[in-house]
Amino acid sequence: MQEAVTDKMLHTHHDVVVLSPTGSGKTLAYLLPLVQSLDPQSDLVQAVVIVPGRELALQSATVLADMRCGLRGMAVYGGRPAMDEHRQMRSVRPHVLFATPGRLNDHLEKGNVDAGSITWLIIDEFDKCLAMGFQAEMQQAVSLLRAVRRRVLLSATDAEAIPRFVNMQRSVRLSFLDDEAPVSPRVATYVVKSGEKDKLPALGALLRCLGQGSSIVFLNYRDSVERTAAYLRSEGFALSLFHGGLDQEQREAALYLFRNASVNVLVSTDLGSRGLDIPEVDNIIHYHLPLGSDEYVHRVGRTARWQSAGNTFFLLGPEEHLPEYVDVETDDYTLPAELPAVPQPRMATLYIGRGRKDKISKGDVVGFLCKNGGLTAAEIGRIDVYERYTYVAVARSRSTQVLKLVRNAKIKGQRTVVEPLGQDK
Repeated sequence: MQEAVTDKMLHTHHDVVVLSPTGSGKTLAYLLPLVQSLDPQSDLVQAVVIVPGRELALQSATVLADMRCGLRGMAVYGGRPAMDEHRQMRSVRPHVLFATPGRLNDHLEKGNVDAGSITWLIIDEFDKCLAMGFQAEMQQAVSLLRAVRRRVLLSATDAEAIPRFVNMQRSVRLSFLDDEAPVSPRVATYVVKSGEKDKLPALGALLRCLGQGSSIVFLNYRDSVERTAAYLRSEGFALSLFHGGLDQEQREAALYLFRNASVNVLVSTDLGSRGLDIPEVDNIIHYHLPLGSDEYVHRVGRTARWQSAGNTFFLLGPEEHLPEYVDVETDDYTLPAELPAVPQPRMATLYIGRGRKDKISKGDVVGFLCKNGGLTAAEIGRIDVYERYTYVAVARSRSTQVLKLVRNAKIKGQRTVVEPLGQDK
């Protein structure tokens, strides 16, 4: 898929529509040829990537940064002052802007971005942008981006039609979807029956049986996510919750803890089914049935990414049945009478109050924790150094001892705060 997209973007003048399953690497598919088409010597924005949410904007910008290709990217989205973003934009001078539709229009209308320099327009998850009601905002953005010469649209599901306002010119369609098997054959599908209408006890029992494997529990409503998370916490599960009612910092912390194995359960609305880079998810649990076939495909697409395998579980109450669009072979999963203990995550995340502005590197963090915290390198997991702070995953069994040992210790000659990261951080 990446080769086909690269060929069409670099060796033709066509606009491109890419339809490819979740987890197949669509971000790299458009970035690999895009970075070969832009001028790193310029300080102007040359490409805009429209995305449906802040998480995908941030993750896509991170992918570009990790490519180390000499091009600068920046994510812009609602929920923070546009003035702060403009100030950062003047400092970063991005070549590629990853933007939600409303915030992009805000910057274009205020003249914060020179629309005349933007020749590439990519709309990632364009079907979700339309489904979320962004059509008017996208139409406005397209009308303001008059210098665009090439357009690339990407989706994990087939859209009925491309809106006329996108102005696709001589477009070519690249589809890697299997219409007969929209869900990967590497996903095993199970049905779990709850004898009670309130399925929370059955959910808790299932999660106990799944052990330390990573699991996403999908529900259709925010208040249901809150209720389910509260129940699971009362049972002793370590989890994150994720929905559109949380602020940016809460959502980022929730995903971070889940990604680095500091919690092994993520309780989420369908907001967590698309545009999130969460590798190695073992289990998808449908507490509420998906609202439609697209929601089902995107939920299950969180597992069995690339070449790995995964499981999906339908938790059915006494009067619930599998939807017709679940056209795969299923097995019954029987919950045992004797349940194992509540599994605990392998890792815990520490917050260190120093970051890049203090000239802290990942190597400095490893040295600090080994020398002062008594850890071995094998007991240290993912490290992310941000501008003013650092997150690091450490073996949960050692985290309490580490916190005691590093109290008042210095990292690169500087005293700092070291404390556990929770979702309310």
